[in-house]
Amino acid sequence: MGHDHSHDHDHDHWPEGFWQQPRRLGQGLDGHGAVDDYNTGRAPGPIFVNRKAEGGFAGIQTFAKLPVCLTPEDLRAGEIDVAVLGVPWDSTATGRSGTNHGPLAIRACDYKGGYGRAHFSLDTHVDAFAELKMCDYGDAPIKVGNTAATFEGIRKFVGTVVDAGAIPIILGGDHAITWPCATALADHYGHGKVGIVHFDAHADTGPDSPGSLASHGTPMRHLIESGAVPGKNFVQVGLRGYWPDQETLDWMDERDMRTHFMAEINRDGFDKVLERAVDEALDSADHLYISLDIDVADPAFAPGTGTPEPGGLTSGNVLTAVRRLAAEVGIVGMDVVEVSPPYDDRGEITALLANRAVREAMTGIAMRRQGVTEPDYLHPYAVGLDAEGNPRNKVFRER
Repeated sequence: MGHDHSHDHDHDHWPEGFWQQPRRLGQGLDGHGAVDDYNTGRAPGPIFVNRKAEGGFAGIQTFAKLPVCLTPEDLRAGEIDVAVLGVPWDSTATGRSGTNHGPLAIRACDYKGGYGRAHFSLDTHVDAFAELKMCDYGDAPIKVGNTAATFEGIRKFVGTVVDAGAIPIILGGDHAITWPCATALADHYGHGKVGIVHFDAHADTGPDSPGSLASHGTPMRHLIESGAVPGKNFVQVGLRGYWPDQETLDWMDERDMRTHFMAEINRDGFDKVLERAVDEALDSADHLYISLDIDVADPAFAPGTGTPEPGGLTSGNVLTAVRRLAAEVGIVGMDVVEVSPPYDDRGEITALLANRAVREAMTGIAMRRQGVTEPDYLHPYAVGLDAEGNPRNKVFRER
């Protein structure tokens, strides 16, 4: 027997328009879920849950041992620049499951410590921890089995970070969560004002299957059809394999999406294609969001994902791209999605790549704060030069 949805949109958990096509999320942040029910009466501000500057595998595993913020008031009181948060959701994934365990794995795989320990990047000699105030904001509220309520909760939860003046870095979770996450940014900065550089093996522009509320193969279509992010504001990098079909590619072209397939990268080189993507990101919108599907990396570097596709980017490509976009263009948010720990190898290399992508984003944000925005910046020491630009290594000098 079919279900009558004629009154479903009146339910508190289902935003007006969610059951229609194209589906839309709600508005406002009431009932956002970023609460602290246990520590009533405390003064707002970040909470350090570890006793000292411990190493990565000691103490309580927040992301990079960052202090915890639980409420928007904590973010404001701490003047937080970057808030890391998890979305442990994979109910809209096809293929292999397990990405709901992604946020925990990305946090726990890190052997580095947090504040109180040196963190400067050997590539750039910039220490994000010395430059930025950062926190772990915990996880967005999840209502298992209820996609509409969960996505509306994610949108509101991320919205509290943006409204508090912080940059959200979101740990997924399957890729469907980009719809509510990026919508939260568009709600704040204005629909049509946010652009997305989307790293992925797949375009994620498919239509929803009949009876499906959302899918990890459809978030970019939802963002376009809802008006949150126009097609011309998308730059996609790394597409390969055997999907989408020509009809979907035509749909993408009609909406002026810009795509860089692995075929182009293999022919012209990653550096040239990244330059094109950076240039396009600079002219596509007023504000930039990065959506990093870990399956953009070759399965040799990221086996732990739901829909692996051979022939992808190297881990070095991924990290360089994220850092450069954050430094040279500037970002207002980022997600890292599709890490599935049950399929990762024993060395947790997929989770570690995701973790390092977040750290590179933090480095890029700190570089931009310091004014280090020149294209493809590398510290002279990192490339064998001294402060005057002369070869530092004796062997190099003799050659």
